[in-house]
Amino acid sequence: MSTVGRTAGSTTVARRSPLVIVAVAFAAIVLDGYDLMVYGAMIPELLAHPTWDLSKSEAGMIGSYTTLGMLVGALAVGALADILGRRRLILLSIGSFSLATVATAMAPTPELFGLFRLLAGIGLGGVMPTAIALTVEYAPPGKKQLYNAAMFIGYAFGGVFAAIAALIWLESAGFRTLLWIGAIPGLLLLPIVYKLLPESVGYLRRRGLSAQADALAEQYGLVSDDPTPGTRDAGGAIRYLLGPGRIVPLALFSVASFSGLLLVYGLNTWLPQIMRSAGYPLGSAISFLLVLNLGAVVGTVAAGALADRLGEKIAVALCFLAATVTLLTLAYQPPTGLLYVCVAVAGLGSIGTQILVNGYAAAYFPAWTRSTAVGITLGLGRVGAVVAPSMIGFVMDADLGFRWNFYSFVIPAVLGLVMILLVPARRRVRGATPARL
Repeated sequence: MSTVGRTAGSTTVARRSPLVIVAVAFAAIVLDGYDLMVYGAMIPELLAHPTWDLSKSEAGMIGSYTTLGMLVGALAVGALADILGRRRLILLSIGSFSLATVATAMAPTPELFGLFRLLAGIGLGGVMPTAIALTVEYAPPGKKQLYNAAMFIGYAFGGVFAAIAALIWLESAGFRTLLWIGAIPGLLLLPIVYKLLPESVGYLRRRGLSAQADALAEQYGLVSDDPTPGTRDAGGAIRYLLGPGRIVPLALFSVASFSGLLLVYGLNTWLPQIMRSAGYPLGSAISFLLVLNLGAVVGTVAAGALADRLGEKIAVALCFLAATVTLLTLAYQPPTGLLYVCVAVAGLGSIGTQILVNGYAAAYFPAWTRSTAVGITLGLGRVGAVVAPSMIGFVMDADLGFRWNFYSFVIPAVLGLVMILLVPARRRVRGATPARL
């Protein structure tokens, strides 16, 4: 939706809603969520492949290759987006991920399958920090966490689509079909992103493109929280973030992100197989993945609104606490009705929590450091995503018992809760009160 306004020089400007950016970023994040969840749904079929002869540990390692690639992509793009531009890099990230997924769908051996999953992860790793930074930058004051949560539930929607696709096609058409379903929408999304997604106003100012920056700021009614955006650069952003008073919260957010991503990738990779080990058939086991992501969809928007009203720290801490309680309950195999409720709340406590951690980190640091800060916290946090598939695979191979499959998730949930509680109050930069650009 757009309206017509006027600049100071009486030039007519077509106003655009920042919800356009939320919608485009939402679509990009759906790809991320689909790719993660569909691998978890595919694992039973990969383990049953007639010639690949994969163990649970090896299947977990392939999952870790993807998240290792995402770690590399997030760290690289977190810095490069403030040098080359966020719009250009999100296009590159989506394109490279989609092409690598096409190659994965055609991989004849598990070694090539793992290699292409690694390359897809590198491309996909650039999508998340860039989408977060643009959404938070263009969101109106007082609605940054709500807009970020609304955008980021695309991640859970991707998981819902992956679970539904697996229920319909996995047994009849095979895992390669699920990969094609993930690759083609990414290629179709590229022209939409190119047409509708604007560049960061802060980036344009740093490059001396003030006229373009002014036009975008007027078009979206943008409010700046950076008093001197034209003087900032990516190298300065890194030096600033590693300086006194910022390095500690940066480290705390990184560890919290580690915990959140370990929960997200561990549960979404292994939940179907964990439930199969408890005696559920494949269709029912995949349905738990669907419930996990539906719980994240429903709970995350409410939690985002709560974060804007009561503060990010309280909302994120409550979500980590919810994850701890529900995971402990799941370890004791509650009755079916309570089991589904716990899985849904675990979706909020894992996927929803990580969404709020990302938004909290993006809002905590100044706008000119935002993409770099989110890239660092997500990049370092993705060590948890790398560790999770292999760690749970080893736990399952060790045959320690059903309860240990969930005990393995409780420790990172408690760790994340402690890290968020330790984040100090945000220091306002002198003179950085919001002003119209």
